[in-house]
Amino acid sequence: MHRRIITPGALAAASLMLAIPASAASYSPGAPGIGDPYYPDYGNGGYDVSHYDLRLQYQPATDELAGTATILAKTTQDLSSFDLDFLLDVSEVRVNGAKASFATSGQHELVVTPKTPLAKDTPITVVVRYSGVPSTKTAYGFNTWHRTPDGAVAADEPEAAWWWFPSNDHPLDKATYDVSVAVPDGTQVLSNGTLQSTSSKLGWTRYSWRENKPQATYLATLAVGKFDITTGTSEGGVPIVNAYSKDLGDNDGAARASVERTGELVDWLSGYFGPYPFSSAGGYVPNTTTGYALETQTRVYYSPKQFAKGANTSLVVHELAHQWYGDDVSLKGWKDIWLNEGFASYAQWLWSEHEGEGTTQQLADYVYASHPADDAFWKVKPGDPGPDNQFDAAVYDRGALAVQALRNEVGDDAFFAILKGWPKEHAYGNASIADFQAYAEQVSGKSLSALFDTWLYQPVKPAAPAARAASIAGAAAPVQPKSWKKIAATNDVH
Repeated sequence: MHRRIITPGALAAASLMLAIPASAASYSPGAPGIGDPYYPDYGNGGYDVSHYDLRLQYQPATDELAGTATILAKTTQDLSSFDLDFLLDVSEVRVNGAKASFATSGQHELVVTPKTPLAKDTPITVVVRYSGVPSTKTAYGFNTWHRTPDGAVAADEPEAAWWWFPSNDHPLDKATYDVSVAVPDGTQVLSNGTLQSTSSKLGWTRYSWRENKPQATYLATLAVGKFDITTGTSEGGVPIVNAYSKDLGDNDGAARASVERTGELVDWLSGYFGPYPFSSAGGYVPNTTTGYALETQTRVYYSPKQFAKGANTSLVVHELAHQWYGDDVSLKGWKDIWLNEGFASYAQWLWSEHEGEGTTQQLADYVYASHPADDAFWKVKPGDPGPDNQFDAAVYDRGALAVQALRNEVGDDAFFAILKGWPKEHAYGNASIADFQAYAEQVSGKSLSALFDTWLYQPVKPAAPAARAASIAGAAAPVQPKSWKKIAATNDVH
């Protein structure tokens, strides 16, 4: 239940609604959630966003963020009001040029009541002026805005947008982005896509970034600080932008030895998944204390801790695989997380095979044999793990087992056709596990219901196929492929 805080603006909106003509009686508020059962109040109903234009100013010394978000959208119902997901302090909202009333509701809802109701299929321009100190804001007891010694980073999953821009925060509503941020001279700004321009005046430098392909809100990233930035082009023609905080210390060399291979790995993954889907690729390693990496679109976020034990190329493979599986084709609902993590983890197995450090089948056999039947590992259902287990190791490792089981069932020709065809089939859109199963059945010509049910939805250890069971039973103990320790070290990836 949402407990709405009544403000003078909201009272004015209520008075206005009394004046709506009878013909507008069917107008109603947009839902405060998009309908995802894992996160009922994430995202919003009643409209669809096509573009976010964010013009911001950030002061690293005080963590003060201020600016204006201009949101281009279209209504999907007759709207009397609608919600945005946001936490900072709002000073003004306009809808189609006219001042709108607004109020806060629940943990992270900004309720906007336009001056006049909005008919279905109406293009709307929403302008939100705001400011605040993101590090002081919490929702559900947490904060995903990460301060660094010289700035801050926005990168988290499944939510990160609330702390820096108002949005329809669910992967179902993807949009293009322009992100323009002014910071004190000597500080730099990183975001998604390509750098369009930089300009300086009055002691401030403005960086303007553009992501011209649809992007989920949790994949939008912002990094402010002092970086060493490297640029180049992959052999396949993909522009690469990487960045490293200048104070990474002992992790600097290992981070660079991993992330600087981005161009090579993008080209290699293209052989399996098809042409790289975006205008640039790369990653950044800020001086944060987090322990995870995240597939923020075109500009992957890496924690320095991921390189504490040395180079971690397998991690880079995982996050880059997400550019196809998760970013290009995004999930319809958060229960479909296997489509992201199972395939990104399987890409690590393919890389292991490429490096001569264990075949995908050897890795599958090792994972299978390493978890006895009573292990909690098998209780997690990768096809619907629940919000508490959404990023459980089983979603990744049992998820990759499911991919190998699919390969064994349909054969290599069909499997690799599926692997490459899927990102093309749903390019820049959203899809579910059911959609993937239907596509795999179409390509392979086989019914796969039993296989998907066994490997994704049953909370028990699947029986190994007879040939594999004999092989596994013949070993006194599971043989650990050379690469497994490296892959295991990438836990806390997303």
